[in-house]
Amino acid sequence: MPDNTSLIERVNHIYKRISYAAMRAGRSPEEVKLIAVSKHIPMTAIEQAIDVGLRHFGESYIQEAVKKIETSTNDQSATRLSWHLIGHLQRNKVRHAVGLFDVIHCLDSLELARDIDLYAARLGKVQRVLIQVKLADEHTKSGVDPEMVPALVDNIAALNHVRLEGLMTIPPYLDNPQEVRLYFRQLNQLRETIYGMGYKDLELSMGMSNDYEVAIEEGATMVRVGTAIFGQR
Repeated sequence: MPDNTSLIERVNHIYKRISYAAMRAGRSPEEVKLIAVSKHIPMTAIEQAIDVGLRHFGESYIQEAVKKIETSTNDQSATRLSWHLIGHLQRNKVRHAVGLFDVIHCLDSLELARDIDLYAARLGKVQRVLIQVKLADEHTKSGVDPEMVPALVDNIAALNHVRLEGLMTIPPYLDNPQEVRLYFRQLNQLRETIYGMGYKDLELSMGMSNDYEVAIEEGATMVRVGTAIFGQR
């Protein structure tokens, strides 16, 4: 685990790479949100990350996230943070997820959307969600088939307590980041299809520690970076 100085250096280095990747694509670096993937990371390290300016944190497991989110919420001196659920969401965990997270990146069915809508209504909130799109035939990963996404988008629009904010994907892990470029490009093209249906300003959550620069070049507005920030878990 890096000390505070090395954490600062890592974060600054990542922001610099984000800026260069955005400029290569003719984009503003301000269009890209850095989500620090903090699963399996202790709260002490997260507090260091907050001290160096990070505000968006991604968790995969609800049980692990509870204490972290409650700690950050109860600290009246803490800057407001945004918590993102980036791991698979089971329907029996929806109630907890809606109560905890600002953004859910892993919506993968209409049934799940309806469950989220139900519990969000009970809490009097509108839950921000992203549709997880499955672009590769990997049995270990969840997601909606691309051809099913437009219909799901329209169905979500009919829900009063769910707001669609974008699309997310997790491509296969490959040593050469250039080999996953096609998946990122496909997600961006799918967003363009949805724009053609009348929906605008959708986020693209794609890219992790090994490939976030390529993802930004292909349109990512959210990158989920863990190891490059916190080191190996």
